[in-house]
Amino acid sequence: MSAGEIVLAPPRRLPTVPPLGRGPRRRIVLHDYGGYSFPIQLARWLAGQGHEVLYLYSADVEAPRGRLAHGADDPAGLRIEAVSTGRPLSKYALLRRWWQEMDYGARLGARTIAFRPDMVLSTNTPPAVQAALLKALRKRKLPLLCWVQDIFSIGAAEILKGKPAPLRWAACRFLERIEFGTMRNSAGLVVISDDFLPALARYGVRHPYSTVVENWAPQGEIRPLPKDNPWSRTHGLADRFVFLCAGTMGKKHNPELLAALARSFRDDPEVRVVVVSQGIGRGWLESVKQAEALDNLLLLDFQPFESLSQVLASADVAVVVLESFAGALSVPSKVYSHFCSNRPILGALPASNHAHRLIRGRQAGLCVEPTDETGFIAAALRLRQDAALRKFLADGQAAYAADAFDIDRIGSRFSALIEECCQRAAA
Repeated sequence: MSAGEIVLAPPRRLPTVPPLGRGPRRRIVLHDYGGYSFPIQLARWLAGQGHEVLYLYSADVEAPRGRLAHGADDPAGLRIEAVSTGRPLSKYALLRRWWQEMDYGARLGARTIAFRPDMVLSTNTPPAVQAALLKALRKRKLPLLCWVQDIFSIGAAEILKGKPAPLRWAACRFLERIEFGTMRNSAGLVVISDDFLPALARYGVRHPYSTVVENWAPQGEIRPLPKDNPWSRTHGLADRFVFLCAGTMGKKHNPELLAALARSFRDDPEVRVVVVSQGIGRGWLESVKQAEALDNLLLLDFQPFESLSQVLASADVAVVVLESFAGALSVPSKVYSHFCSNRPILGALPASNHAHRLIRGRQAGLCVEPTDETGFIAAALRLRQDAALRKFLADGQAAYAADAFDIDRIGSRFSALIEECCQRAAA
């Protein structure tokens, strides 16, 4: 073993969960800051097993939401509620954002405690919010299971570029102390790829109760549909070749690649580059579209979840981009949604990223490094010209999704974690 090498125990194998008829029913808060599609599916599954589940999300952030409306077939034990400070999140004004998130965290903590949970599972949650939630729970000796999707301090370092070096250093160290301190003091960690464990260890997070559960998409709720559908017809896409990029576009997503894609096909009247997003990347694309008269670039806001299958089906090629600095510590969840819609993927993601390896390993698309604009355009041209390749890349996705996105298997793993967490808290 070389000096300084980090040695980690392998991820724990979870016990098989007995049917809930023979096990305890728990009161669970599942907090998902962004309100995404797969955590609310998990909340429904847990409630369907007999648990009392309160699902909470932020009403203050712009995000592609999951199925957050109550349905007639929802389990009786499920409640879905928004938490809000009453004003939109100032995402890129870090000081103002911090105070807003502290306010949100206090409201979240109060609502959580009022529910009298046995435990809390919290995901996609900024450090200030997670720290405030943990503080409220520790006062009552309630366990917090951190479901880690991202490392926020990495994104903050990008936002702080251009600030004076001492300020940037102090702000990043402060945020890291809050983020990683909360993880260390939680009852356990769920991470979404093996890549997270050595990376977190380098920041001093070696939690004895760490488990890897890969993300998924709600198969059945997102399903493959014909390209010619009501949504694609409404937007004039049913008879066009569509490169579609749908989802969050923040600092981790380079919009220049999408502009370059539109430029490269501006003389092909059959091609449209469609971006369904909001926020800073979308705003930049708006200005470029106007300045360069990129009429083949169609920019749309986030669409209701009920339309998502039709939106994704409008694509001939699904586009996913992720900046190099995100590396191993971010896995774009939109990749899993595209696996449900069975559309070949054009990716610009670092080779160190789990999604890059998944797309290549499952032969689900073509991937290049995010700095390789020439390779990105070449891959796009290849997909545009080769229908047989597009079909080949899409065919393998359904088989993978049928197994990997099985909510009974995934839910059973979370049930085991939740029960284990409750038992440790009671000991």
